[in-house]
Amino acid sequence: MAQTAYKGTWVKISDTILKVGERAPNIPAETAKVPLVMHLNGFLLTDEAQLGDRATIETLSSRIVTGDLIEINPHYTHSFGRFIPELGEIGPHLRKALEKEVEK
Repeated sequence: MAQTAYKGTWVKISDTILKVGERAPNIPAETAKVPLVMHLNGFLLTDEAQLGDRATIETLSSRIVTGDLIEINPHYTHSFGRFIPELGEIGPHLRKALEKEVEK
C-alpha cells in the first residue's frame, strides 16, 4: 500500500471533534469515555502528504476539511467494491455542467 498521496488522490482523513470531557453531559458513560472523532473521504488538496500527516481535502459536497491522513484510496467495506477514480470525477464535473445550465 502506498504511504504517500499526491494532490487529487482520493483519501480518508480523521480529526477529533470533541475531546473526552467536552462531550454533552447527558450521553452514556461509555460514550463519554471516548472522544468524538470524524472520518471523511475526499480529494487531497495539498501537493503531497504521507499517512499520519495533517492534510486538507475537498469532499464530494465541496467542503474543505483538514485532518490526519489515515488512508489512501479508501474503499467502502459494504461490498460496493473498490473506489474507481474515474467515477469520483463524474460528480463534480456534472455539478459544474448543471450549474452552467441553470445560469442560462
